[in-house]
Amino acid sequence: MAIILVVVDELGIRALLSEILTDEGHTIELAENAAQARSVRERLKPDLVLLDIWMPDVDGISLLKEWGATGLLSMPVIMMSGHGTIDTAVEATKFGALAFLEKPITLQKLLRAVEQGLARPASRPGPGALDAPAPMLAGAGPMALVGGAMPVAVPAGPQPQQIFDLDRPLREARDAFEKSYFEFHLAKEGGSMTRVAEKTGLERTHLYRKLKQLGVDLSRNKRGGL
Repeated sequence: MAIILVVVDELGIRALLSEILTDEGHTIELAENAAQARSVRERLKPDLVLLDIWMPDVDGISLLKEWGATGLLSMPVIMMSGHGTIDTAVEATKFGALAFLEKPITLQKLLRAVEQGLARPASRPGPGALDAPAPMLAGAGPMALVGGAMPVAVPAGPQPQQIFDLDRPLREARDAFEKSYFEFHLAKEGGSMTRVAEKTGLERTHLYRKLKQLGVDLSRNKRGGL
């Protein structure tokens, strides 16, 4: 899997993002300010960076500009902020950010943005950067999810958009997400345990136990195939 650098000054958010992405199989490196981010970037050359805009020493936009100006923007960067605006998102993408997520960030949006980020190279500012399409920003309700990545084509079939109540214990929130995640893939694969196991990277026996544990209805999307 990927090496992901998470740059956030808030300890709780760093810990939560690290736990979620580690569970996805990624190797996570943490930094709480720009100085630490520079050091990790030089030492490890991460595959993706999640970069907060508001930090105590150097803000995320300034660090993004610095990497771009010095030829170090060799990895996709996803910006995050709890006070984002369209202007902020446009500025971030102008200087090379791949996407912009507005806090609070739900599991679904986070994982989708990370998947998209790892699937394509870093965005680099160029002569036409000022004319780049503005990122979409979705209003965040009290229950969930958040801001937008750059516009992408949505495939036909089961849609992954969900809303999760994050004002609950972490284990309950994760179980709710995982149940929705597996139900989505079961519907998409017509109930095929084999294809879902391949898609999610789990061994079939482990997958079956996980689905039973989460209370997923295995018969609902079954079409007779495995």
